[in-house]
Amino acid sequence: MNRPAPVEVSYKHMRFLITHNPTNATLSTFIEDWPFDDGAPPPGKVVEDWLSLVKAKFCEAPGSCVAVHCVAGLGRAPVLVALALIESGMKYEDAIQFIRQKRRGAINSKQLTYLEKYRPKQRLRFKEPHTHKTRCCVM
Repeated sequence: MNRPAPVEVSYKHMRFLITHNPTNATLSTFIEDWPFDDGAPPPGKVVEDWLSLVKAKFCEAPGSCVAVHCVAGLGRAPVLVALALIESGMKYEDAIQFIRQKRRGAINSKQLTYLEKYRPKQRLRFKEPHTHKTRCCVM
């Protein structure tokens, strides 16, 4: 199977690496694994866990990179990155376009509908690092 190369998606102080599934050699660098059905939107628990991880990671180390994977790197991984972008204030249409500029063919119609209906709670709104000494998230 011809899989696309990993791509980096950066927005504000967040960086994501969208990639296909890890190999045995790279598996140890992945800290969490939340499987859900191929081509489907993520279940609520996966969304909550994902956003909690992203929030903690970027509060702890703004500008660091979070790698997210799925089998081909075209559906589940881009959807999770889109959710993070939406939660940080980006409109869903812009998040999809932003990801598709780097990852052609990302996000199928079922996932697109999910993102369109998704209502963010602004869980990833961060203050600019230079305005807050502890570089922490703002709720």
